[in-house]
Amino acid sequence: MKVHAMFQLIRRFLPVYIFFMLLLPWKPASAIDVIYTGTFSNLAIDGYDPVAYFSKSQPVKGRKSYVYSWMGAEWRFASVENREAFQSDPEKYAPQYGGYCSWAVSRGYTASGDPDAWTIHKGKLYLNYSKNVRRQWLMDIPGNISKGDTNWPELLSASQ
Repeated sequence: MKVHAMFQLIRRFLPVYIFFMLLLPWKPASAIDVIYTGTFSNLAIDGYDPVAYFSKSQPVKGRKSYVYSWMGAEWRFASVENREAFQSDPEKYAPQYGGYCSWAVSRGYTASGDPDAWTIHKGKLYLNYSKNVRRQWLMDIPGNISKGDTNWPELLSASQ
């Protein structure tokens, strides 16, 4: 009787599972987006304002009313001035390595970036997976950047 009940459940829920799987955008498991936005979002840096890291020296949540689409992601800003600054030079303000963890990229793989685990080095914004990982990153910033700059194009090309 238990086997019959299990098959009934599978028969009932399999079409629902297939339906929802078809709704999700498909990409190979190894594919990464140029800008990290998470699995079910199109929001860069979890909605934090990239310009605020430079102007306020801290993470500041962006507002839904100040948005800009760039590189396939939605970027939010705390003010219209910050949005305009980003629009005029997005590469100046966007986090390096698409907002993925900079330490992970320096090691040859990707991990999500945490908006609270950040560093500005020589005018560039770098995110890390966590504050603990950020401590690792800080031990050799120039070396990690050198490795990351080498690995990043390879990680992007391997995913396409």
